[in-house]
Amino acid sequence: MAIEDLISSVPTGLWIGGEERQAASTFNVLDPSDDQVLATVADATAADAVAALDAACAVQAEWAATAPRKRGEILRSVFEKITERADDVAALMTLEMGKVVAESKGEVAYGAEFFRWFSEEAVRIAGRFTPAPAGTGRILVTKQAVGPCYAITPWNFPLAMGTRKMGPAFAAGCTMIVKPAQETPLTMLLLAKLMDEAGLPKGVLSVLPTSDPGAVTTALIDDGRLRKLTFTGSTGVGKALVKQSADKLLRTSMELGGNAPFIVFDDADVDAAVDGAILAKMRNGGEACTAANRFHVANSVREEFTDKLVKRMSEFTLGKGIDPASTLGPLINSKQVATVTELVSDAVSKGATVAVGGVAPGGPGNFYPATVLADVPADARILKEEIFGPVAPITGFDTEDEGVAAANNTQYGLAAYVYTQSLDRALRVAEGIESGMVGINRGVISDAAAPFGGIKESGFGREGGIEGIEEYLDTKYIALTR
Repeated sequence: MAIEDLISSVPTGLWIGGEERQAASTFNVLDPSDDQVLATVADATAADAVAALDAACAVQAEWAATAPRKRGEILRSVFEKITERADDVAALMTLEMGKVVAESKGEVAYGAEFFRWFSEEAVRIAGRFTPAPAGTGRILVTKQAVGPCYAITPWNFPLAMGTRKMGPAFAAGCTMIVKPAQETPLTMLLLAKLMDEAGLPKGVLSVLPTSDPGAVTTALIDDGRLRKLTFTGSTGVGKALVKQSADKLLRTSMELGGNAPFIVFDDADVDAAVDGAILAKMRNGGEACTAANRFHVANSVREEFTDKLVKRMSEFTLGKGIDPASTLGPLINSKQVATVTELVSDAVSKGATVAVGGVAPGGPGNFYPATVLADVPADARILKEEIFGPVAPITGFDTEDEGVAAANNTQYGLAAYVYTQSLDRALRVAEGIESGMVGINRGVISDAAAPFGGIKESGFGREGGIEGIEEYLDTKYIALTR
């Protein structure tokens, strides 16, 4: 489909109660490769948020009472619809977010999988029936849908960060309002249209693009009818949302920032480690909360690892994501380019060496090259702050204990990566690392069938796996007489 036809096929109004509605004002969505306007979309207000919650509440009881098999069949239909339109969804995502098309296609496959996985989990919501230990009666435990939910999703994975929340919510019998990031609302709006075509009942999903997220969010959180808030984004915003939600004691799930260590031990297969490093660092152009943020490499293999990583990083071709020749697209905006530039400059000023890249090319678009920093000192900000860009800072260690200590030297705990050929060491280190997820000899760990989430200041709650649906279920105990 031609780009113009693709853009024109996307709803650009508010999606409330399964229907497109216009708003009093609009805002522009920009192509990060040249900052040109892609589309103009409706700008939701607090009043629109209340209207969306009205729609969600109107069908909540009916949706929760829908047979689990029926809910599962609808989710399976959504999976098939997304798969059928995969090329269009991927192209749209590339246009508004910037990642190369191959990355977008990977996200479409991953994002759609949450609907297939949770279509199968919808019929496996279990309870239990047991005699009371004292012999006085029976204990019946059942699970019920939490109720209307509000999801706030980020710009870096415009499809998957929404489907990871919608899949389990809808499987559990919850309705949901989604506020996509201002930078990337088009993918979510197209998804809403596809879900409607796949048979999702009207009112179960609303999508509210907005340039004033504070007003929309406050209107929903302060409304006593909302039952759950789920957020993916920065730790700072997550903390503020938890505080804001406390007054209503909303159930919350927070998938927040990361500072993933990538540890290469002296017994690692260095070539395999470099392959994994490319995947863990450069997936999504480095704009991922699970991206390897700092590389702790045993000094005995550090030079070899650095040389081989530099060679691989130098092979990336910077360009527009929609260009088939590009292997690295732009960052999301000029602010992110400035952030990455500042972190690299700080590291260099403290003694780090730029082995490749390190300078934004300038000109139109928000580009930054694949970069490797060697000999990064311990006090460099880039080892402490989330980069969200294609920069790999490398530092060394001597002993296993030093490597683990360096990995844990952060307030975050989302993902970690370990390369070693020793099973004993792999298990020992995985248990010792303070992280919600650990990849052993692999650079990609996300899987719809696995629980995704972190500890410490990376948040709480899990998305995906059999654990994911529990976030959208309340447990009810019914006491029965003997």
